[in-house]
Amino acid sequence: MKQKSNKLLLAGACALLVAVSGCGGGGSDGGDGITTAKSAWTTPGTRDSTAGSGSAITSNADAVWSDYNPAAAYPATKNQPLQYITMRDGTRLAAYLTLPADADGNVVAGKFPTVLVQTSYNGVSGSVVPALGGADDLLVTHGYASITVDVRGTGQSEGSWEAFGPTEQADYAEVVDWVVAQDWCDGRIGLQGVSYLGITAILTAAQRHPAVKAAFPIVPIGDGYRDIVFTGGQVNPTFIPLWLALVSVLGLTNPTAITDPTVGIPVLLQHLLSAVTEFQVPTILKALVGDPETAYDGDFWKARSPLEQDAQINVPTFVVGGLHDLFQRSEPMTYEAIKTHAPTKLLIGPWTHLQAATGAGLPVDGVPSLSQITLRWFDQYVKGLDVGADKLPNVTQWVAGYDHYVTATDWPHPQAKAQRLYMHADKTLSTTAPTEADGANKVLQLPIEGLCSISTSQWTAGIAGYIPLPCFSNSNSAERYSVKYETPVMEADYYLNGPIQADIWMSTTASDAGLSVRVDDVDARGTAKSLTNGIQTASLRAVDDSRSRKLDGQSIQPWHPFTQESVQAVGANTPVLVPVEIFATSALIAKGHKLRVSVGASDLPQGVPPIPTLLQSLVGVLTIHSSATMPSSVVIPVVPASALN
Repeated sequence: MKQKSNKLLLAGACALLVAVSGCGGGGSDGGDGITTAKSAWTTPGTRDSTAGSGSAITSNADAVWSDYNPAAAYPATKNQPLQYITMRDGTRLAAYLTLPADADGNVVAGKFPTVLVQTSYNGVSGSVVPALGGADDLLVTHGYASITVDVRGTGQSEGSWEAFGPTEQADYAEVVDWVVAQDWCDGRIGLQGVSYLGITAILTAAQRHPAVKAAFPIVPIGDGYRDIVFTGGQVNPTFIPLWLALVSVLGLTNPTAITDPTVGIPVLLQHLLSAVTEFQVPTILKALVGDPETAYDGDFWKARSPLEQDAQINVPTFVVGGLHDLFQRSEPMTYEAIKTHAPTKLLIGPWTHLQAATGAGLPVDGVPSLSQITLRWFDQYVKGLDVGADKLPNVTQWVAGYDHYVTATDWPHPQAKAQRLYMHADKTLSTTAPTEADGANKVLQLPIEGLCSISTSQWTAGIAGYIPLPCFSNSNSAERYSVKYETPVMEADYYLNGPIQADIWMSTTASDAGLSVRVDDVDARGTAKSLTNGIQTASLRAVDDSRSRKLDGQSIQPWHPFTQESVQAVGANTPVLVPVEIFATSALIAKGHKLRVSVGASDLPQGVPPIPTLLQSLVGVLTIHSSATMPSSVVIPVVPASALN
């Protein structure tokens, strides 16, 4: 890795940026060895809280990665027979236990610190695909018991599934109680998992059970509505149906239906009935037809948004995310929400969802494999050993365009400065505001843009990305019907890191419209590599400024309420300002390249409006205004390129 010492002169950093508002600020020590300084960033609000003043962690600046390869304590592992955990209402949850074993395969007697995984993907499948909930043999051979539990209504567990609903979350605490009471558990628990399993780890940690000592969530969601299901007010048409189908199919793959039909067949029928009448099928239908309780933000989505609870987490937590992950938006925000309450680290790789599950490409640049990092984290914070996990870099991010992992003391990047770039009628992008009296560009409102793009890979969890299509690595074809604004060729490296906000003045000949804003790195040959993007329905453009994130006083991550009450009419041929949240990224636009911001009407793989809104925006011409009175622009978090060294 180009691992840096982080001993950068703040004054020098300021001098490298345009329109810097000022640098400085004192530091403080929170009493746990973590030192902080005043930050130019504010923290974003949640449904229950407004934005707050930010503080940047400054300690651990010289941290570097190192390998961790302690000798195994046991030569083998042993899976135990299926067990059941009885909940307060009599519902039984299936549990799969793996214990350390000797060379002959015999279980080693004793009590062990325990890794708890709670999955919706059927613990049986974890024996084939470990990321779905199988025991991590590296952890078990190093002295951990591993227990995987099928959440209510999934796998071989009884009950009806509700995907992180209140009943399921209440089960988590009872599961922990049960684990602690077993004769193979020494009373210390680490929470682990990928995707759904990582989300259950976050939600369980937030319950503050005294037995839970640490968490290692990989690609966890933060906000069920904003991250993926209804990003920008548009329903995800790719991953969500695939995901609901996957859980349903794995819930019907029940070995006990054959080995013990009196138990297995009733569970299978219960899962099937629940999928059709209670959750999976009804949820999809409600989303498509625009049912208010589903299509708008509210209590249903609040319960399924861990960011609402992250501030309650008080155990050491290591968060893993990906630049092109399904939950790209919230993974760094999860770190941010926990970091002031407990030791927290963040690792963001160049990954889609599936790639992040295994830490594809690791070890590289000094960063070890995810298994090594997990073992070290749990050895330090579950077993209580001093193995240097606290001295690992606070934040490690893959920087696209630089193509190396880079460390920092915090996220959002403490050295970032807000820079506003304006979109001009001649399709240039610059720091100079437009002076034209009536500058504009027009595009057709086509609902199929982005059909073949990096979005297709991202929003299929990376599955489509295994097909080597040129459109996944070059966004030019996906942006054929978009307005493309570009900077001049960069005369020096340009490093951006964090969330981005586009403020688009638009009008439409239809009753409503969607906006898709993509940020690209364009090389000397004209190849456009998509870095990140955002989508937004115009009628849901209302912003709660008290919950929006700011950098240097400028809004850089808008908080849209997405409630039915917040709907604002668009009207035909009426210019309106639409702030668009563009998910956080980290990228270098190299000297000789150009930064592109493309604006179109849709990004089909990421979102499509519910049918009523779609009908209002299906046929129309979208105008993007770039005049003195309607200056469309984008706010970029720019970091000195010297921070990469």
